[in-house]
Amino acid sequence: PSGPHAAVVECTGSWYWLADTLRALDIPLTLAHARQLKAIAAAQVKTHPVDAHTLAQLLRADLIPEAHMVSAELRPYRDLLRTRLRLVQRRVGAKNSISRVLEKYNVPSPDELPPLPFLQAGLFQDQVELLGQQIRQVEGLLGDHLFEEPDLQRLLRIPGIGRIGALTLILEIDDIQRFASARHFHSYSRLVPGADNSGGRTRSRRSQEGNRYLKLTFSHAALRAVQYYPEIRTFYQQRVRTKGKPIARALVAKELARIVYFVLKRQVDYDQTFKGVPLSHSKQPIRPRRGSPDA
Repeated sequence: PSGPHAAVVECTGSWYWLADTLRALDIPLTLAHARQLKAIAAAQVKTHPVDAHTLAQLLRADLIPEAHMVSAELRPYRDLLRTRLRLVQRRVGAKNSISRVLEKYNVPSPDELPPLPFLQAGLFQDQVELLGQQIRQVEGLLGDHLFEEPDLQRLLRIPGIGRIGALTLILEIDDIQRFASARHFHSYSRLVPGADNSGGRTRSRRSQEGNRYLKLTFSHAALRAVQYYPEIRTFYQQRVRTKGKPIARALVAKELARIVYFVLKRQVDYDQTFKGVPLSHSKQPIRPRRGSPDA
C-alpha cells in the first residue's frame, strides 16, 4: 500500500534485527513496553495474528506505551556487560557448590574429601577457573575506549562507583535526557517502593518495574560508599537507628542515584559532597590502560 509506514513490536529479545532492517528502509519503529501493554491489550485469544492486529490498532490510535530503544552503537557493549554479570553469578554458584560439598563432610579443604566428593569439588573448581577467565576476557574487551568518555570519568569520582559500575551506568542509562527529573530516574532505577492500594489502605511493596541492573549497581555502590566514607557512614548509621538497615541502605543508594542524575544531566564534575556535607577524601580518576607503542 502507498503512503507512509510505521511499525511496532513488543519489547522482546529479538527486536534488534527488526530495528536495523526498518531503519535502512526509513520506517519508524515503536518499541512497545511489554509489561504495560498487557494492561491495555488483555485478550482472551492470544495468537500472533491477533496480537499483531491489536498492536497495529493501538499504534494507529497512539496508545502504545513506549519502551526505550538503546542506541545501536551501545547495544553490543550493554549485552556483553550483562553477560559478564551472568558469568559472575555462575561463578558464585560454583563456589557455593564447593562450600556445600565441604560442609557435608565437615572438612576445610577439598584435599580432605573422599575420592568421589573430591572429584565433584574439582569439577566445580574447574568451572570457577573457567568462568574467571571468561570474566577477565569480557572485562578486557569492555571499557578502554569508553573510558575516554567524559561522562564515565565523572561517574568514577562518585563514592562507591568503580570501573564496572560506571560502565553499567553509561550503558544502561544510554541517554540521561530521557528522564525529566531525578524522581523519574529513581523510579527507573527501582529505588522507590511500589504501592498496593486496596480497601482504602496503601501498602508499600518491592517494585519490579524499571531497570534491575541499575538497581543492582546503586545497591553495590551504597555498600561501598558506607564502607569507605565516614560522612556517608554517619548518615547511614543515623538512618539505621530510626528506619532499619534495608531502608538506610536504600536511602544511600537513592542519594547516589540523585548525584549521578545531576552530574550527567548538567555535565558537571561531582562536587565531593553527600547530602550537603563535604567528604573527607575524594577518589582519584581511573584512566584507560594504554598498550605499549610498537617497537
